[in-house]
Amino acid sequence: MLRPLTSLELRVLGVLIEKQRTVPDTYPLSLNALAAGCSQKTARHPVMEVSDAQVLEALDALKPLNLVIEVSGARVARYEHNLGRVYGVPSQSVALLSTLMLRGPQTAAELRQNAERLHRFADTGSVEAFLDELAASDPPKVRRLERAPGAREARWVHLLGDEPLPEVVAVSSASAVESPALTAEVARLSDELRLLREELADLKRQLGLTP
Repeated sequence: MLRPLTSLELRVLGVLIEKQRTVPDTYPLSLNALAAGCSQKTARHPVMEVSDAQVLEALDALKPLNLVIEVSGARVARYEHNLGRVYGVPSQSVALLSTLMLRGPQTAAELRQNAERLHRFADTGSVEAFLDELAASDPPKVRRLERAPGAREARWVHLLGDEPLPEVVAVSSASAVESPALTAEVARLSDELRLLREELADLKRQLGLTP
């Protein structure tokens, strides 16, 4: 049984899983790209501001657990996750756990929508089936929260470590709904900008323009 993970360790794993599916051409991730993903403003709850040094510390803590593997890159070290194998769960469950780690407690319907870029579930029922399987595992990896007053559906939360308190997570359908298309476009542009910055930094190093 693995120890509970810290909020930053969870964010690192969540980002690695997300970027593996959404920007496979740049995966495994460099430290700089991973830190940018951890500090991303969209599709994150809570929003974090973390440094490369903090992310590196989290990576060093995750490597002995075999949850993160460091691979040799052309110029810099790169990192990939190993969550599915360590926890013994299928890719569908990995997508759900990542979405819970990145966005906090959500209903099954919200998880289906928010995890679409990682795995396209046929319907909410299939999401609930994987959640039930995760909840029944030993030890359980998710649990269903009590339905909040006035809420139509109960939310789910992961049990891998630190988690946002349910009461501070927005539940109003009017205020909490994001446009999936807008969120996806912002994330895509953010990934493209990060990649351009990395390429520019590499070019500067090759030209001897960095101090």
